[in-house]
Amino acid sequence: MNITSRLNDVYNDAKGNRWFLYFAIFCRIMLALAFIISGIVKISGERFASGLPVNNPMGHYLEALHQTGYYYTFIGITQVLIALLLLIPRTALLGALLYFPIILNICILAYAVRFEGTRITTFMVLANLYLLCWDFNRLKYLLPFKQIKELHSPREKPLSKKFPFLFFGSVIATLAAVVIINQYLYAIRPGNSPEECINGCPGNSNPQACEEFCDCIYKQGKPLNECLTNYNNATVKGTKP
Repeated sequence: MNITSRLNDVYNDAKGNRWFLYFAIFCRIMLALAFIISGIVKISGERFASGLPVNNPMGHYLEALHQTGYYYTFIGITQVLIALLLLIPRTALLGALLYFPIILNICILAYAVRFEGTRITTFMVLANLYLLCWDFNRLKYLLPFKQIKELHSPREKPLSKKFPFLFFGSVIATLAAVVIINQYLYAIRPGNSPEECINGCPGNSNPQACEEFCDCIYKQGKPLNECLTNYNNATVKGTKP
């Protein structure tokens, strides 16, 4: 048996297990809820994450986005519509396809500006990928791969009640890895407020450079890259004998 046939059998087994189905429903509901909340905020004309200071790198972006007028409202309406598509079983795949480029863009943005929400956006990307994999039996016809003829539907027999310990153990391990990696991914982050930024300085390798970084972000309002350059230069100088 080649690897393609083996993967196809694994996929059919998963589609025939109720726990994988429950997890797909859970992912759909959670992703839809996130977009509904975010979309309603935009439709109502309020700035998303209004508590985030304007001088924060993510705050810069959100404030500029808020000032775009009807484009901001359009994004909110789009998010709500995609969320509704996710909640309807017949259109769930279309919702997942539309959701993915948006949440991937948000995730990359969060990492680019060192936003504290990188973990959440990463979880959302992974959940979206699971939904795309869940509907691979429909999605595969859009891909340039040789199709294997199905001899029977994976749903012809009753759903299995066997709990997939290995799969959910892998899910927990992946979530833990995302949290741990993000904890040590950057030497310094601007945090979500001046206080949060300053509070992280005592544990920094160069507390003074850290405080200057926070001052550069929140008091001087300079771009993140410029503040990071100043921080890195000060850290290098501070390590010289």
